[in-house]
Amino acid sequence: MGVAAKVKTPTITTSRLILRPFTEADVDPMHRILNGEGVLRHFPPTDPPARDRVQRMISGILKHWEERGYGLWAVASQSSGELVGRCGLQFLPDTGEVEVDFILGRKFWGQGFATEAARASLRYGFDRLGLERVVGIVHLGNQASQRVLEKLAMERIEQKQFFGMECYRYAVERPSYAKASASW
Repeated sequence: MGVAAKVKTPTITTSRLILRPFTEADVDPMHRILNGEGVLRHFPPTDPPARDRVQRMISGILKHWEERGYGLWAVASQSSGELVGRCGLQFLPDTGEVEVDFILGRKFWGQGFATEAARASLRYGFDRLGLERVVGIVHLGNQASQRVLEKLAMERIEQKQFFGMECYRYAVERPSYAKASASW
């Protein structure tokens, strides 16, 4: 049996951001982001992670890229190079779907960065990977992330338990994405 070729994570630039592969140098900045006040209040687990858990998370992200050909990117500011957070696509084993996921450092909230990074992620998923559907899972209390998903032309489908918490599930199909993305 042959060994699978290592997937090279692409780098994507947007008007203000660089979506790039995670590196070992991102562990400490990502640790600081995830330990920021309120950053994880709508994510399981809500407790800020220890540094070694962040290191394992980044290793898992890299492994996801190798296994699936897509995953989460380190999101950095084009102007400063500073790590803003993470964003991208991830496989949901419980449902067999692909989810758009984003977490940004608190100082980057409210500036359109999540929408910008998530749009780039959807473009990659639909245009490069040929996906037919992408979902978004968001905590009931996370209105900011709900607005981001709505800006991505996602529609709220249902309310149910995901990741051990009550969430809304959003989805966008290829035709709706194509129509909305023409104006992005």
